[in-house]
Amino acid sequence: MPHFIQKQLPILLLIGILIFQGCATFKPRSEEEVPFRQRAQTKSEGDIQVTAAVPSAKETREIFSVNLYSRGIQPVWLKIENNNEKPVWFLPVGLDPNYYTPLEAAFVNHFTFSKTANRKMDRYFFERGKAIYIGPGSIKSGFVFTNLDEGSKEFNVDLMGEGHEFRTFTFFIQVPGLRADHHEVDFNSLYPADEIVDHDEEGLRNALERLPCCTTDKEGTENGDPLNLVIIGELDDVFQAFIRSGWDETETIYTSSALKTGVSFLFGGRYRYSPVSALYVFGRKQDIALQKARETIHERNHLRLWLAPMRFDNKPVLVGQISRDIGVRFTTKTIVTHKIDPDVDETRSFLLQDLWYSQALEKMAFVKGVGASTFDSPARNLTGDPYFTNGYRAVMWLTGSPVSFDKVHHLKWEIPRER
Repeated sequence: MPHFIQKQLPILLLIGILIFQGCATFKPRSEEEVPFRQRAQTKSEGDIQVTAAVPSAKETREIFSVNLYSRGIQPVWLKIENNNEKPVWFLPVGLDPNYYTPLEAAFVNHFTFSKTANRKMDRYFFERGKAIYIGPGSIKSGFVFTNLDEGSKEFNVDLMGEGHEFRTFTFFIQVPGLRADHHEVDFNSLYPADEIVDHDEEGLRNALERLPCCTTDKEGTENGDPLNLVIIGELDDVFQAFIRSGWDETETIYTSSALKTGVSFLFGGRYRYSPVSALYVFGRKQDIALQKARETIHERNHLRLWLAPMRFDNKPVLVGQISRDIGVRFTTKTIVTHKIDPDVDETRSFLLQDLWYSQALEKMAFVKGVGASTFDSPARNLTGDPYFTNGYRAVMWLTGSPVSFDKVHHLKWEIPRER
């Protein structure tokens, strides 16, 4: 390349950027042309009706002409019908305490050198922001710009009326895009109907004690992490309880998720939906994996659940394993693996408290079945990590309706002893 061209190259690049940005266009599609409202849910209480929908990443790009998801922003569409003679006020903090204002969501997506497009963007976002005041006999609709939650989105729509009358509408909406592991499981076909046993309380307790102590490898020849967890409840209630408590779904292993996992692993970033390795119970890998990550992929609480061939009060029973990743280490079996906190009972206790504080816990109990191990004589999982436990499983009944802290019922099947 001639020397004078090399000297002018930075200027040429800047001119190119200016031309490109100067030609930047803001061309959103009409909301009516984007089918996201086909997935809308509607809730009513008295003379108030609330409808909510969450557009996917692709739909959001079409509606707003910019990639909001890449900025960690997720619009939630609301329509509030007030058929009352008194006004109501929508409280966006109840939906997301850290929501973005319409002009803030627009500003972070501004083009660098296109004032005309940016002015159009500001007006467009502002006009589609959700109004707070809904007058008597009126209908208002618009978007609230929330923090991004891929997969399942759980949120409240809080309305305040005159005289401090307060109403809450809870939504749990599946947003297309995340390839969650449990989406691949046909829960209704896992067992023939004649293999599923509906237990009474004594039968349930005995059946849970007879379960295997631990997960295994694929061949079923080596024991892994202990089965220290039992969840009872309708599957929709279970998912809502965990999502409401801040747990995230887990992606299947495919090219994109493997790449994101690798980048996060190498650079210590956060990946809320990182795949987890397969462990086996009932001859198959986990049906559901959930996690609560810290700011780095190396540290997270995560659990695996398997639907068991049993029911209690006609509700599904899931058995599982929970542990806390506290770092990474080298191993001859897998080269690099997560290191778990050896005190797996503490992590089991964390989950119990977490669901209790989020008002998802209805009843609790403990049963034997894992087998005790000690700090000085620990058991080991499939990657050689040591763990110790008092040998009990925590049994938790979950519900979709909030249960106050002091109303949780404790069945005194077993009292975990001091270690």
